[in-house]
Amino acid sequence: MSPISGKGKESGTARILGSGASGVAELLVFHPVDTVAKRLMSNKSKVSGSTLSTIIFRDAASAPLTTKFLSLFPGLGYAAGYKVTQRIYKFGGQPWFSEIISRSYGTQFTNTFGERKGKMMMQATAGSLTGIGEVVLLPLDALKIKRQVNPEAFRGRGVLRIFMEEGTTLYRGWGWTMARNAPGSFALFGASAATKDFLGVTDYSRATWTQNFIASIAGAVASITVAAPLDTIKTRIQNANFETKVPGTTVFKDLIKNEGVGALFKGLTPKILVVGPKLVFSYTLAQSLIPFFGKYI
Repeated sequence: MSPISGKGKESGTARILGSGASGVAELLVFHPVDTVAKRLMSNKSKVSGSTLSTIIFRDAASAPLTTKFLSLFPGLGYAAGYKVTQRIYKFGGQPWFSEIISRSYGTQFTNTFGERKGKMMMQATAGSLTGIGEVVLLPLDALKIKRQVNPEAFRGRGVLRIFMEEGTTLYRGWGWTMARNAPGSFALFGASAATKDFLGVTDYSRATWTQNFIASIAGAVASITVAAPLDTIKTRIQNANFETKVPGTTVFKDLIKNEGVGALFKGLTPKILVVGPKLVFSYTLAQSLIPFFGKYI
């Protein structure tokens, strides 16, 4: 079973409402940290104590503390559209893929990896397929990132006008996104399942809060670390002006040449510092709300 799957009656409307609500709550709490990470990843100059504030807060670097904090909420509308949809898809899509794999290829996985490891591999593979499918949400993610790190790209245009004028441009970096999501989601669900198995959990849906907490941290750290280099390239492709058409290979070559290999992991530290509480927060909330909605709907 999937870590977030529940009773059959909880797999429809209740799952959508529960996971959607957890996405909204997660967004409001963690969007500022995401903005900091994106701005650090997009920065091409050397980071020092004297430049850190300017990189993070931009024009609000010398403003009062309240203004600085509010400056970390650019693109909140786009972020809401992306995060809520992404959480609903993530929580609902992975169990769906897992059920299909188990039903159609469960015997092959068991024969190849054994019963316990086969179960973990099915979870990881289902997560990978879910991650690849997230590419359909790329336009919302691209608009969110541009608002966070390159608001000048909008030039006063609204959402509908941008979609009409830019079209497929909003899918720029789709290949790098899929390349990032496939191993990232594989590591997320695979490491989470492996950790629960290590803790003696046989039915993932019956894991305790503490077991979910530990498994979520292990899975999230593994996922973020594995996907970090490709995430940095994807972010730089997406935060450029709409008319800029620089391929990901060029971005990668320039980054290595001018900034070194370590630049592929820019922003990794703040992301790792937040993934534990972030995933535990959204996971716990979803696990609480989905049964709640399933009971009353």
